[in-house]
Amino acid sequence: MQIRISWPSGHLTATLENTPTTEALAKALPLVSTARTWGQEVYFDTGVSVPRETDARQVVEPGTVAFWTDGDALALPYGPTPISQGDECRLASPCNVLGRIDGDPRRLAAIRNGDPVRVERLND
Repeated sequence: MQIRISWPSGHLTATLENTPTTEALAKALPLVSTARTWGQEVYFDTGVSVPRETDARQVVEPGTVAFWTDGDALALPYGPTPISQGDECRLASPCNVLGRIDGDPRRLAAIRNGDPVRVERLND
């Protein structure tokens, strides 16, 4: 499944794997939320509540699309967070991994804390 994430100064697409969390998220699309930033991570509430999957991870690659089950939020890391060790992307807690940002994840740096964010499903 492919999604588009839009904010006032730009947008990007991401490709998501077929997981239980992706299926739950798909049912909630399109959604509008408010962006929050935490180091080089953008996250925002989805209104979707799912359990942590068995392969949830806390340290991920830049550009991973993750679902933070503790906050019912999509988490989009593109670099180190306040708890990272070195250059790693360390999320606040283990997250369900859904997929990857298409292209350069550093485009997420254009999102400002408080920006409105829209997530919609693209034809797949």
